[in-house]
This record gives sequence, C-alpha cells and structure tokens, in this order.
Amino acid sequence: MSVLHIQTPLIESRALSALLGRPVWLKLENTQPSGSFKLRGIGHACQWHVRQGATGFVSSSGGNAGLAVAYVGRKLGVPVTVVVPETATERAKELIRMEEASVIVHGAAWHQAHSYAQTMANASTPLIHPFDDPLLWEGHASLVDEVAHAGLRPDLLVCSVGGGGLLQGMLTGLDRQGWQDTVVMAVETEGAASFGAALQAGHPVTLPAMKTIANSLASARVCDAVVQSALSHIVRSALVSDAQALSACQRFAYDHRILVEPACGAALAALYETPQAVGDARTVLVVVCGGVGVVTG
Repeated sequence: MSVLHIQTPLIESRALSALLGRPVWLKLENTQPSGSFKLRGIGHACQWHVRQGATGFVSSSGGNAGLAVAYVGRKLGVPVTVVVPETATERAKELIRMEEASVIVHGAAWHQAHSYAQTMANASTPLIHPFDDPLLWEGHASLVDEVAHAGLRPDLLVCSVGGGGLLQGMLTGLDRQGWQDTVVMAVETEGAASFGAALQAGHPVTLPAMKTIANSLASARVCDAVVQSALSHIVRSALVSDAQALSACQRFAYDHRILVEPACGAALAALYETPQAVGDARTVLVVVCGGVGVVTG
C-alpha cells in the first residue's frame, strides 16, 4: 500500500524570521488531504490493521482524528463509524459525513464518546485511538523525516500538544534522526494544560475540567508515553491564553494568507507573543498542525 498522507510544504516565514531575528520554518500540515497532521499516523495505523485483516474502523473523535479516519476509510474502501461527543461542531460532523463515514453522537465529552466507541470495536473493526497508539507516533514521525530529507535540522521544534500524539511523534522522529539535542517547545492553552501539569508532576495527571476555545487541545490527560519521553528529551512546556491563540491565528492569516484553528494558533502564539522564548536557537521549525476548527464569520 502507498502512504495516504502527502509530503507537505516546508517554507520559511519571513514575518516570524524578522520578528525572531533568525530563520523560522513552517511545516504546513494544514495542507494534508484531511486538513491536519493526524492523517500521517492514522493512515499508517489503518493500513497496518487492514494488513492484519480489518474490514472497518471505529473512531472516537469529533475533530481532526475522526475526519482523518473517515478519509482513510474512504480511500481504502472500508466502512468507518465515528462516535462524536455532543460538543462536536456541525461543521465537523458534516465533513466526516462527506467522507462517507457514519456519525454517532454520544456523551457530553470525548471520554464518554470514547467509552461507547470501545463497545463497538472488535477484531475486524478496530478502534483507532486519536492520540495514544505507537502506530500513530510512528506515522507522525514521518514529518521529521521529511524535514531531514529537505536538509533542515532545527535547533528548536515548536508544536501544540493536546493528548500528546503529535508531540510523541515528533520525539520519535527526532530519535530516528539522531537529533536528541533538538529542543522541543510543547504549547498548550491555559485552560487545557494537561501536559504542563504532567511534566511538573513527573507523571500523567487528570485535570478536572477543560476550559479553552482550542477544542483540539482539550484532553484532560495526556498519554503516558509522552510524559516518559519528554523527561528523557529536552522538552519545554509553554502556555498561552485563548486570546493569544486567536490573535496568532489572525496574525498568521495576515502574514501568510493561511487560516488555522486555535489549537494550531497556540504554537504560533508562543513565537508571536514571546519571541525571546526561542533562546539561542539558530533555526526554528513550527508544526502548523492544521485542523477542522477553521470557521469564518
């Protein structure tokens, strides 16, 4: 099987380079067919399961992961059911249905939708987790491989973190390239700082509530693996406000004529708002993770 994700553009941001006084590169994952980086890992995982005999998939995500599973199912010709919480937007459900997947609304929050999806899964119809699966991380790591192939080795990699799948994928990719000295800045909004809390505690913790406009980052607990990996790498936790994430989306649209959702705006805000945070890094790479949460008007 050929890979289902595309090799995304790697471009220099002249606006951010001027602001930070050093080259800042953008990995435009928003250009993936499903609209986000999720397609890398989910495509890899789904293809692996098909080779093991899977004839369908179940997803527990009302956002980027659910849309990616739906896209992969359509491309592979297998049925997909996506269980979304009541908080899922009408636009997200519309996009998932456009990929010919079935949508079930269940529960007030993601963890309830996930529990229900687990009851639907079986050997021939596996549940594709949104972020906590080594197959996903291996697929996400292909992003770092592409950067290396392009001849770029960043001193600092900046990415948003929700459940930890993207971050774990980046750390997996850095290990694969032998770039353990690359610093990673993991950015969250203040109302969804489960990774920062875990890093401070030295183990995953479950936050009592999520309060952020960046719905794609609203995971009350990050996966166990990403905390252990972060403790053995050079990972910095950074927080931005919802207002800063939204402002970064606007500034990025002005600078690059590209719209991204607030979860992606969080990583951009860390540079727009606190350029001094890059320290002595000579070359910066930002993962523009994309997302279904882009709305106008």
